[in-house]
Amino acid sequence: MAEARPGVLTRLATTARSHVRSFGFAHGVHPPEHKELTAHLPIRRMPYPNEVVLPLRQHAGKPAKLVVAKGAYVERGDVLATADGFVSSPVHASASGRVIDIGWWPHPDGSMAQAIRIEVAPYSAQVARPRMVPDWHGLTHDEVIRAVQEAGVVGLGGAAFPTHVKLAPPRDLTIDTIIINGAECEPYLTTDHRIMVEYPDRVHFGVRIMMHALGVRRTIIGVERNKPDAITALERTKPNDLDVAILPLTVKYPQGAEKMLIKSVLDREVPSGKLPASVGVIVQNVGSAATLAEVFETGLPLVERIVTVSGHGIRRPANLIVPVGTKTRDLLDACGGLTDDAAEVIFGGPMMGTALADLDAPVIKGTTGVVVLAHDEVRDQASLPCIHCGRCLEACPVFLDPSHLASLARVGRYEEMAEAHLADCMLCGSCTFVCPSNIPLAQLFNLSKTALKRRPAVTA
Repeated sequence: MAEARPGVLTRLATTARSHVRSFGFAHGVHPPEHKELTAHLPIRRMPYPNEVVLPLRQHAGKPAKLVVAKGAYVERGDVLATADGFVSSPVHASASGRVIDIGWWPHPDGSMAQAIRIEVAPYSAQVARPRMVPDWHGLTHDEVIRAVQEAGVVGLGGAAFPTHVKLAPPRDLTIDTIIINGAECEPYLTTDHRIMVEYPDRVHFGVRIMMHALGVRRTIIGVERNKPDAITALERTKPNDLDVAILPLTVKYPQGAEKMLIKSVLDREVPSGKLPASVGVIVQNVGSAATLAEVFETGLPLVERIVTVSGHGIRRPANLIVPVGTKTRDLLDACGGLTDDAAEVIFGGPMMGTALADLDAPVIKGTTGVVVLAHDEVRDQASLPCIHCGRCLEACPVFLDPSHLASLARVGRYEEMAEAHLADCMLCGSCTFVCPSNIPLAQLFNLSKTALKRRPAVTA
């Protein structure tokens, strides 16, 4: 038998390592995708607005600590607020200009938050100050963590959990796999899709840095099959020296949720109340991976992000690079404004997003998209009594009883909801989507979670 050439052996080994399968997960739903509005549109940069507003609370964890004063002139990328603890993230200026106010401002979640208002310098080239670019090759794990935190990188899939915290799992847990989340199962949104198509090298570079930091030897990038061009781009640019596999996934909602993605990719179930690290996995959004790469390529912190603006209520749907802190009204104006039939503006997608109460609320780090629905896409708000049909039980991907939880929520029995595993609800909206009585189940659960958080403070 002829001896195989080393190059052939390398290719065979790579093929063997990359052979993975999709297991799928139980329950879930199949909402209309509506991605055709923007899936084919290349990413472009929106013009700088006249003003940006940067909340100190725009990530999971403790809000950032203010370090800038009113009247100060700042350059793009300058630190405005530092991380106030480990589970916190700094805030940087997304545009050069003058700080004209620091005070309360409408937040996308409907509340008011402390925010920094910057009047953007009209004639500035918006070039960041020269900065040190970290050389990831020589950095220890702790030094990578520090660089990622100082850059203000958070999860860009919507939850905005600080990325450096995910890269520092408890030392008693062994991480054997990194999963990169490219599912993007939320209707209308195509941010991650376009990142994978246009910046696949950045995604792989971000993966390389994470594998180096965590000492992990295997990464799987999960992408739903409705993004064939993204799968092709990632396969074409896949590094030969790393065990990275691109896994096409069956299209299903909410596959982009961490626990569902882990079940689909590895057939591992994250126990109730536990994090993915407990089953040896770290999950990162594909946009976070690309942003991580940009930090270690340019040294620039997270000051802008890609946002999908879509829906039948906007004149020119688009995928835009948007400075963090851009007011929603300025973003919508950059897309031609609202149509006469526009009925509702949603931050995020229609399944997990929130209806916007004030168009002055700014884009924050976790803003994946802004969807404008037309009148015929918006449900009637009237609800009917529960008919106990069981559809919500069949839809819930974590096997809760939404009907029972809703009956408890209506009478304020929040402690009993906690005993019924309310904490496991990820507010995916699958139950609300299938409910024939139009009961706002996910909204009830969201309010109940908030009430439970406040309960100790009230009774103290």
